[in-house]
Amino acid sequence: MIVTRGKLDGILIIEPRVFADSRGFFYESYNAKKFREAGIFPDFIQDNHSRSIKNTLRGLHYQVNPGQDKLVRASVGEVWDVVVDIRKKSPTFGQWEGFNLSADNKLMLLVPKGFAHGFCVLSDWAEFQYKCSEYWSPADERAIIWNDPDIGVKWPIAQPILSGKDSKSPPFKEAELF
Repeated sequence: MIVTRGKLDGILIIEPRVFADSRGFFYESYNAKKFREAGIFPDFIQDNHSRSIKNTLRGLHYQVNPGQDKLVRASVGEVWDVVVDIRKKSPTFGQWEGFNLSADNKLMLLVPKGFAHGFCVLSDWAEFQYKCSEYWSPADERAIIWNDPDIGVKWPIAQPILSGKDSKSPPFKEAELF
């Protein structure tokens, strides 16, 4: 596996070793020993799987107390994945970075605690999977509005399909941050 650092401190792009032949392909999407050898130490305790249609936008989500590390990937289709640094003492506080994750490129992204996360679906539909280091806690769930001008994410879709909750998320200035 090849691990590359994103421009925001703590963001890792993980490219698995893929074994392909005339039958298809095989790869390990997670191997705790290999991740530890690469210096990646979260203990994942929950797996989530979503399926969304084209132009669906989910995010920007995060948890507080203590937060969640996430290992994310698109297992079917293609998404534009976004992370926002919400760590007040970070030199990249308030900055964002985007990544194309797809079933074809098989890239995974490690999103550590202290980042808001979201994605939009570029293909007709996508299945998105992520491992989490903490259990989902409704009381600790937070969000930032997807189109906050103070963050300025350049989403590649014009008319996103949003949940009621995501359409009413607070702006960055009012968010509870790390």
